[in-house]
Amino acid sequence: MTKRVVISALCGVLLVLSTGCGDECVDVFDCRSDKGPPPAGKDWTCRSGNCELRDVQRPPGEDAGTEEDAGTEGDAGTEQDAGTEGDAGTDVGTADGGGVVVIGTGAKGDACTSSADCAAGLRCEGTAEAMTCQALHVAFTAMDDTDEMAAVVTRFDEPEPMRLSDAAVNSLYPRWNPAGNRIAFVQGATETGTSTGNLAGELVARDVPLVAAAPTMLANGTTGSTEGFLYLEWEPGDSLLYVRRAGDSISGISRVPAEGGTVEQATATGSSPAWRNGNTFAFSTATVGISTATVGGTPTPLAIAGATAEQPHYNRVNDQLLFLRPDDTRPVGLNAALYIVPVGGSAVQTIAEFSTAAVEGGSVDSYIANPTWAPDGSWVAYVRAYFFNPTTGEPVLCGAGTSPCAGDPGNIIFLRRINPADGTPVGDEVSFAEGATLPSFSPDGHYVAYIQAGQLYVQQIDPAAGAKVGDPIVHPLGDYTLQTSRGDDHRPRWQPR
Repeated sequence: MTKRVVISALCGVLLVLSTGCGDECVDVFDCRSDKGPPPAGKDWTCRSGNCELRDVQRPPGEDAGTEEDAGTEGDAGTEQDAGTEGDAGTDVGTADGGGVVVIGTGAKGDACTSSADCAAGLRCEGTAEAMTCQALHVAFTAMDDTDEMAAVVTRFDEPEPMRLSDAAVNSLYPRWNPAGNRIAFVQGATETGTSTGNLAGELVARDVPLVAAAPTMLANGTTGSTEGFLYLEWEPGDSLLYVRRAGDSISGISRVPAEGGTVEQATATGSSPAWRNGNTFAFSTATVGISTATVGGTPTPLAIAGATAEQPHYNRVNDQLLFLRPDDTRPVGLNAALYIVPVGGSAVQTIAEFSTAAVEGGSVDSYIANPTWAPDGSWVAYVRAYFFNPTTGEPVLCGAGTSPCAGDPGNIIFLRRINPADGTPVGDEVSFAEGATLPSFSPDGHYVAYIQAGQLYVQQIDPAAGAKVGDPIVHPLGDYTLQTSRGDDHRPRWQPR
């Protein structure tokens, strides 16, 4: 039986750029995460980036299905996962910015001279006199038990969350430098969800391992000419990129030197920056689609991707670019499909399309959200999102209510094998985790982190077959609930090796 996913109308990044979105919701999940369950007889919808209540026909007080109650994780060990188990001790992927990632045999705590000595999921760290293999950190944005936002890091293999800012100061969007020994984040920001009252706070950085010292300020709202540091990206770039906010307008990319200093405008318009390497990045705009640029250079439109392409993602070994694009033959806002294009290539590869299945009174359809690459370009991960599309009336979330898919589970993360040589998909998509979102591959490609029910999950995989290896490592909620409402801004970020 095909699994269904909870999620509804998509306010894509391109719509955000053209209309402004206040707190720029992307879909119903955003609204439900930010504003809580709707009142009885109502449901949230994301229209032009704004969360709005609408009347629905369902029993009063019945929840339409949030990410947290969207169902338990499904078994990804289906026949689609079949394949010969690969050798977890072989070299796989590339290091950030290029070069082979060498997977060693050193266990946690073993002596090392470089991360190449360490097994998957580990990096070499410590002082020159005592370097040892230690578990990689994962960073994320969470809400604490006082409803304050917190940028948090933890070792992936055991729950030991460490807050990056003082508890009295909210913090958001942690991002690693390419070396994995420094982490930037935003502190003291105010995001009101309206066109007024937004405060950028400060973009700051700390060294990792953490020491008892105040973070270094890299930029603030005045020096950065912004009311918010959004879509922040650092590694594998040599500097930080962010998208500027001005009231309801979310557009234009600025660059901050890694050690602070003069902030430069990288582009006049655009959003969703994605570094290819230390100097080249891609981004999307509402009128052009995806463009590429070098620091200080003039952007070049990537016409082959199409004028409505958005949310680009590079892998780390070649010029292949993952992106979303609406299917114009499907309902507006519920129609994103996933593609790959080799920059400079002549053919776009279709990876995951809109799907539809006829049911009584309409159809159960799905679109694609939150895509990402395995670093070596051998796999992509994404969320397939389902909804009931009635013959008459508005679409209804799967996972609750009275729709034909009311009893089906929520978000499902899928993996799909990719041929790194040409970007073509290999085999069928593999169901990986139900009720989950925002997948993120480790830099060696042997683990996938994701968010489910407000918790961090980390699942080891066989990078040759995409099959799960053992049970996931679950980080209990404790004092923190991981956030998902801003899509890629809230994706867990792995420490580079």
